[in-house]
Amino acid sequence: MNSVFDLHTGGNRRPVFFDKAVTCPPLAELDCHAQVIREELLALLPDKSQIPRYHDLDQMQKRISAVGDPEKSWKIFYLYIMGEKPAENRAKCPETSRLLDQVPGLFQAFFSILDGGKAIPAHRGPYRGYLRYHLGLVVPETNPPSIRIKDEHYTWKVGESILFDDSWNHEVYNECAGDRVVLIVDIRRPMPLPFALFNRFVESVMRLVYGKQILKKLT
Repeated sequence: MNSVFDLHTGGNRRPVFFDKAVTCPPLAELDCHAQVIREELLALLPDKSQIPRYHDLDQMQKRISAVGDPEKSWKIFYLYIMGEKPAENRAKCPETSRLLDQVPGLFQAFFSILDGGKAIPAHRGPYRGYLRYHLGLVVPETNPPSIRIKDEHYTWKVGESILFDDSWNHEVYNECAGDRVVLIVDIRRPMPLPFALFNRFVESVMRLVYGKQILKKLT
């Protein structure tokens, strides 16, 4: 699939970061409402022990989620999964869910909760059909964690966001003491019609074989 998309993306010449205002202007609404989203997220954290680890939901993530100190976790709170909407989770975050529903081409959306000291080893997203947005919600001020994407680096800041190509090799460096939480939103990569139609077809298949299976584990 990626070889097909690379006829448009440019393959190894494709960019790392994207201009949100040009690529997907509605993401600006998430930026503007970062404080509301953060408040809904903070209301979840007292029950963090009940939020599943990434590899508990998706065994394919075990290589990057289950490594390192077993006392440290990478937890995921899903709000949208390839067309599936986990009702119980969304009821706890109604305003965030409403804002997400206004984003065209929404592919996935979840809070990514990384324990202090929990790093994520180098890996790459398997599929070039989407772009990934990160909105910083909880970021320790002392020794804040950062992400390397290809050969570029970014340090999260509360209320600030980036849009990047998740299919590049990337890893998270994290030696801070507190949790790092970002809202992750995957959007369908804007492409000309033939590629866009193929992307929608792949997404419909992934909804059946992945999205619905994750939803079952959440209910």
